[in-house]
Amino acid sequence: MTVPSNWYEDFFHGVPLDLWRKAVSPEQTKAEVDFLIKALEPAPHAHLLDVPCGNGRHSIELARRGYRVTGIDLSKEFVQEAQSKVNPPALPREIEDQTLSHGVNAGGTNLVEFVLGDMRRIEGEAIYDGAFCLGNSFGYLVYSDMETFLSGVARALKPGARFVVETGMAAESILPNLEERMWYQIEDVLMTIEHRYQAQESCLDTEYTFMRDGKSETRQAKHWVYTVAEIRRMLERAGLAVLHLYCSTHCEPFTLGSRDLLLVAQRL
Repeated sequence: MTVPSNWYEDFFHGVPLDLWRKAVSPEQTKAEVDFLIKALEPAPHAHLLDVPCGNGRHSIELARRGYRVTGIDLSKEFVQEAQSKVNPPALPREIEDQTLSHGVNAGGTNLVEFVLGDMRRIEGEAIYDGAFCLGNSFGYLVYSDMETFLSGVARALKPGARFVVETGMAAESILPNLEERMWYQIEDVLMTIEHRYQAQESCLDTEYTFMRDGKSETRQAKHWVYTVAEIRRMLERAGLAVLHLYCSTHCEPFTLGSRDLLLVAQRL
């Protein structure tokens, strides 16, 4: 199995997104947003960056609680879905880099903006009061692109603003628990997973097979695996100091074998 490094460009559409929608409950979203507010410590009406934002579940929940949010994602299907969830919907407009930007009034008071764009090309300088990268997307990009992404986040944050990263792909998480083959049934979708760890490159190549209504689709993904210390050094080089390492939204400490890493950093 050889997975191209740009696998994410055509992965996020169709049945994988259907599975994700079914797998995540509204209660989980609310718990994650509770954690974000605790970790980011945003002032009322703060402007937050959600990247990548997926179908906007965190952005919309934060907007309901009084925050202004900009969400960026590469999946056209997810960005359109996020836009459809807020009322009233705004017509898309073209901006210079050919992304689509949607300004919408959520709940009549709070501004949410969804942008179809690349996380490596975050615009602006010192404009956000906080940022977050949830949903296990940290590690999608090759090392140089990860540094570009983190530098963009750091540049876009105001001094002292915080950044939260979630990943289940830190080396201390994935390697002690790695299973080569797994399967999950979520409602009418059966997903099988086959992992192959490439030790010489410290990356995990994965083949997913999705089965529904007698039809199957296969997609491949690649996750670059970093130790917690490597992640810390990447953040520090970008100008982000690590404050906390948790393994859950309950703020339990991260240790070897923890299945999830929730990292809180601060713009210097």
